[in-house]
Amino acid sequence: MAAQLRTKKGKSKPTLLNRLELNGDIIFAAVFIPHEDSIITLGADKSIRVWVMRDNGKYWPSVFHHMPDVGHSLDFNKESGKVFVGMAQGTIHEYDLSDDVNTLTLARNYLAHTKRVNGTFFSLDYNWLLSCGNDKQFQWHCTKSGRRIGGYSAAKAPCTCLQFDSHSCYAFMGDRGGEIHVFKLSENSLKPVTILKGHSGGILSLTWDEERKLLFSGSADQSIIIWDIGGQKGSAVELHGHRGCVHNVSLTSNTKKLLSYGEDRMLVMWDMTVERKETPNWSQSDMCEKCASPFFWNFKQMWDQKIVGVRQHHCRKCGRAVCQKCSDKVSVLPKFGYEHQVRLCQECFLTIKEEDKVSTTAFYELKHGASHLQIDHSRGRMLTCGSDDVVMIWDVKEFLNEHS
Repeated sequence: MAAQLRTKKGKSKPTLLNRLELNGDIIFAAVFIPHEDSIITLGADKSIRVWVMRDNGKYWPSVFHHMPDVGHSLDFNKESGKVFVGMAQGTIHEYDLSDDVNTLTLARNYLAHTKRVNGTFFSLDYNWLLSCGNDKQFQWHCTKSGRRIGGYSAAKAPCTCLQFDSHSCYAFMGDRGGEIHVFKLSENSLKPVTILKGHSGGILSLTWDEERKLLFSGSADQSIIIWDIGGQKGSAVELHGHRGCVHNVSLTSNTKKLLSYGEDRMLVMWDMTVERKETPNWSQSDMCEKCASPFFWNFKQMWDQKIVGVRQHHCRKCGRAVCQKCSDKVSVLPKFGYEHQVRLCQECFLTIKEEDKVSTTAFYELKHGASHLQIDHSRGRMLTCGSDDVVMIWDVKEFLNEHS
């Protein structure tokens, strides 16, 4: 399978450096070992492997460990050498990886969940292991003692992903219902703070900007939302650039770029230094707010005027409810996060200038149907995996720095 890229915008593009193949077994997760030419993978064959680049430029496994069940989530901490694997039946395995990455030792098992573990997050600052799974549970363990500290069971749908801010001790958990649960953790207690609601599809990925206190969420509804947590203003900016589920979002703090990868196989690079406007709320009305034509559920007005009701649409710039006749214009709106053409009312369309259509977002098509992406910021590299038996390693230094 040739790995090809079709550049949509920008002169530079990711360069394929290497690939690993597991001979037919799907790779569920993979992570870089920072500052090393090494990778950890979880395979459908119940294996966890540590791959090291040899002198011939190819990766070969230095560790092959067979687990009792399939691992689905993977977290690695370079400072401690700890590897955490969330299993299909609900347990979490803690391993210690030696400094020479040649030995992987099982340290402890956590009986954390009753169904598949989808997210694990280890905090070395507090020696906490956070996890979530298909049992709709959030669990919280101490890695020094192995004991359970607490949990949360108010989610209405299976939980999919986690993020944690060590400074504020806020934990963020996404679920398949499209909600993001926010908790405040202390030494022995968990306090629910709020539930962020904005997506119409399941949350597939979360990433946290520790410097600016922003939370990024990628969803099955094809959108990304930037939640301003630190500003405490409740603002949420939407990004629309994918035509499929957004599987991964990853922030590169040194270049202020957000990378997203989706079901459409598009790698999208968003410039986070650009000021964007919050998406307007969609107004609710029984008639077009431009021409007063009744919408098809407004039976009284339809009967009184002896006319057929029309379908409701919304202008993406002002948010007003309008009919097809009053919203027959389309345009891109990069400042509102819309990179594809969207519906506009005639009044808003006339206010858009050519400079308002200029985009700072770059698109690249990766011919690799992956569901997992990770960036090694120290080396400017990216790996993709998840839908087949291949892990691809890319050099992304130039294209991340192109607009810096």
